[in-house]
Amino acid sequence: MTTARDIMHTGAQCIRADQTLAEAAMMMRDMNVGALPICGDDQKLKGIITDRDIVVRCIAEGKNPADMMAMDMAGHLHCVRAEDSMDTVLKKMEQHQIRRIPVIDGDRLVGMISEADLAMGHRNGQRLTDQQIIEFMDSVYMMR
Repeated sequence: MTTARDIMHTGAQCIRADQTLAEAAMMMRDMNVGALPICGDDQKLKGIITDRDIVVRCIAEGKNPADMMAMDMAGHLHCVRAEDSMDTVLKKMEQHQIRRIPVIDGDRLVGMISEADLAMGHRNGQRLTDQQIIEFMDSVYMMR
């Protein structure tokens, strides 16, 4: 059985909850990513912030990204466990119409799964079927 651990991207770097959205944007640029997990002082996962959050919920609303903290954008957190099956991962991403999901082991962040990871896993034979990919794409992109 393919699990979240088999397909996740390791080495996810957190932004601290007390860092600004401007800092988050620079980190995303430097790491060439579109999302960052948010961690508290205890190093536990508190949320996730996307480049779209910064643009739509900060800049487009006339707020200053240098004044807003990452935690201000955290919202409801959806994550999966490292041992969860890919069916569980896909179902959660589809259900919440999200394109990236943090992976935890116990209470620690161990990786992230993005739609690019799903595509690469499919291409590399990680037992993602054509039907699973089609259903994911339909639910995330077509039902909005």
